[in-house]
Amino acid sequence: MRVTFPHLGNLWIPAKAFLSSLGHDVITPPPTTKRTLSIGASHTPDGACLPLKVTMGNFIEAVELGADTILMAGGIGPCRLGYYCELQRRALARAGCNAQLIVVEPPRSDFRGFANVVRTIKRRATLGHVLEASRLAWAKFQAVDALDQAANMARWREVSPGDVDAYIGRGLALLDAAETCDDVRHVAEQTLHDVEGCIEVTPRQAVHVGVVGEIYVVMEPAVNMDVCKKLGRLGAQVVQPLTFSHWIESHVVCDIARWIPKPDVLSWSRPYLRHFVGGHGVESVGHSVEMARLGLHGVVHLAPMTCMPEIVAQSILPSVSLAEGIPVMSLAVDEHTADVGFDTRLEAFVDLLLANVHENGKTPPYPAACPVST
Repeated sequence: MRVTFPHLGNLWIPAKAFLSSLGHDVITPPPTTKRTLSIGASHTPDGACLPLKVTMGNFIEAVELGADTILMAGGIGPCRLGYYCELQRRALARAGCNAQLIVVEPPRSDFRGFANVVRTIKRRATLGHVLEASRLAWAKFQAVDALDQAANMARWREVSPGDVDAYIGRGLALLDAAETCDDVRHVAEQTLHDVEGCIEVTPRQAVHVGVVGEIYVVMEPAVNMDVCKKLGRLGAQVVQPLTFSHWIESHVVCDIARWIPKPDVLSWSRPYLRHFVGGHGVESVGHSVEMARLGLHGVVHLAPMTCMPEIVAQSILPSVSLAEGIPVMSLAVDEHTADVGFDTRLEAFVDLLLANVHENGKTPPYPAACPVST
């Protein structure tokens, strides 16, 4: 099989490592561009949310490169992610793509189906090979998350603009090439050391901003207009509680090993939101409350236009902002979102937070420690 998957941030690095270790020919989808979005939008309904359009564009671009099998995550609850696969199958057929679409459903909703997908993916690999591939992929997931978080925490302190991202980019390339868990750890440690060496010893005052929202929009820079990078350049230290390893632990590991307790984000969202609303709606509210109580200065909430779970969260976040004393700005994105308007709103938000810091002298417990739970 020549396998591909959606492009989502740096997910391609561990996903490629896992599938390649099992003997698959992996077709990494090209980075998301305007062409990707244009292709996807032309094959999906106008009212569809942005992640569906972008992932559809990813698939067609990967098929153009020779992919014949597509892996796509499924979903549960009141979120349109659970319907993506049917829309994508029809759209692929209309576009003349003969690739097979394999949907990886969450284990808790269809464990037998999940097991069947695992058997299909592992092919003739032994259990030992699967475990070894999983160990390497997990090491790369953790390393990718560590580098992303380090960049978010360090950009505002870099001496020369662009140095942090240059070191991170080099580190990600080395992570892709790493063939053992020891190599992965060495690359991650060396990259983090390089990043630490290019930032100010005595930093200027910064604001500390959390980024929450629907996971695809939060994790894909091409969709969120590089919001974390822009906040860093504006002098904000960014805390992003959603990570790949967090998602895997919560929605794969804990669903299979049910005796392992899941992170209780719902406890943070009470009394504002008391039940699951689909997608990452609860996480958006819960992490906003958590970061307010940890002393952050503000929260940026990201959502695809018309995303129902995030619309629910957006309607609740003003109450969180008022009760918890933290400014919250919600930003919705679709294929028409432009950098200029996005930049203007971010600049105004950071200026407001800086003014509040100077007036109140409120300093959260960063960057020495980052206690935000994942």
